[in-house]
Amino acid sequence: MLNMIDGKRTKIVATIGPASGNEAVLRKMIQNGLDVARINFSHGTHETHAENIALIRRLAEEEKAVVAIMGDLQGPKIRLGGLSPDPLPIKPGDEIVLTSRPNPDQSKKHLPLPHPEFVKDIRAGNRLLLDDGEIELTVKTRYGDDLVCEVVVGNELKSRKGVTALGAKLSLSALTDKDRADVVFALEQNLDYLAMSFVRSADDMRELRWLVRHHGGDVWLIAKIEKTEAIENFEEILQHSDGIMVARGDLGVELPAAEVPVRQKHIIRRCNQVGKPVITATQMLNSMVSNPRPTRAEASDVANAIFDGTDAIMLSAESASGKYPVESVAMMTEIAKIAEAHLLENSNEKMWRGFGEAVTENISEAISYATSVMAHELRAKMIVTSTWTGYTAQRVARQRPLTPIVCVTPHRGTYQRMALVWGVLPILVEEFASIDDMIRIVVQTTVERELIEINDIMIIIAGVPFGAGGQTNFVKIHRVGESGEVEKEL
Repeated sequence: MLNMIDGKRTKIVATIGPASGNEAVLRKMIQNGLDVARINFSHGTHETHAENIALIRRLAEEEKAVVAIMGDLQGPKIRLGGLSPDPLPIKPGDEIVLTSRPNPDQSKKHLPLPHPEFVKDIRAGNRLLLDDGEIELTVKTRYGDDLVCEVVVGNELKSRKGVTALGAKLSLSALTDKDRADVVFALEQNLDYLAMSFVRSADDMRELRWLVRHHGGDVWLIAKIEKTEAIENFEEILQHSDGIMVARGDLGVELPAAEVPVRQKHIIRRCNQVGKPVITATQMLNSMVSNPRPTRAEASDVANAIFDGTDAIMLSAESASGKYPVESVAMMTEIAKIAEAHLLENSNEKMWRGFGEAVTENISEAISYATSVMAHELRAKMIVTSTWTGYTAQRVARQRPLTPIVCVTPHRGTYQRMALVWGVLPILVEEFASIDDMIRIVVQTTVERELIEINDIMIIIAGVPFGAGGQTNFVKIHRVGESGEVEKEL
């Protein structure tokens, strides 16, 4: 296991697919720094996903690593049907008809769009982007089940490519029947996170949370920001989510490309401010789908997301279907270590304060802030957060302290979910009933794992009473060995 005390603090998410769904490759990905495995429900079957989930968990245990698993729901993705010929050349000025009618006459460029509810929401003047913006259409008129369109930007069009309507208010449900079935599967498999695609408002997140609770689930919900409506409603979405993914692919289709970096920085900043994990995703090392090394621009893109304060960086096709899944994870780890070292080397006396705020009337925030200050001033070896829910660890991580953060918890779900939080090394421990018992377990566990030595200083913070969640109200500066709590182990 990569020791986060000496290694990277930015977490790595990688999508599991045909290129990485085998034991040898996946084991090397874990050895090279994989923190979260993403299961993309847009592809594959439940049977295949279950096999991958079991493999991930077995290899993580064998490697003594913490690897969480995220299920990514497909959402109401609008796609064309099969085309004939395939690919079909589309030229600027052509008139084509997108129709929800079955078996259209494609010789007349009547192309299948098997989504009648989508067709009903489109109006004359709407712009449609096909294949992530490779082709652009303007809707001239809607006639029944048909959208008569003029081609503005042409290209070769392939079957089942995505369709995006710019500026249209769609009445599609945020959760499809397939999504609901995938949620049930994800809960049966005890996944750690569920990512929701094409979120438009906080109501979408509320609907998903209700569904999870209805089935008795316990999972963090990640909102993917990839729609203009999500940008407009971001503050409410953030409030009702456990984390955020900046899904730059579809977001870059909906927004001008030049706006995406600015939106990315704002989203990351807001997530840092409220202490919720944020993932920066899509085409981060895209050239490594087919090349063993990234472009300089891609390396800069990853590093700049780290400089912005992202909790995690994500691989999509690079690890799912690319030629170099192991090398892609290793490259992200290398970039993260160098970027973080740069931040440390160029930090000043106030750098430890990170993105946190000093002025607060919240006890948990004040203790987390003060802990970061004390750890810096005392040159503590680590900050240890004792937590049932992960709340305490998240509050400390929000401060972005220079001191490493260790999260000890008796709750396996929390232990797994902390794999996504910046700078947190989670450790699973036995349950404790008192403060003295907790301190003993914390010291013994960190000494046994050779994370700390006699006479090192650690700062322990927790929420009391244990198991209540949502509060941090205890702090102790502890010099290891001062109470004789590790004599037997040493």
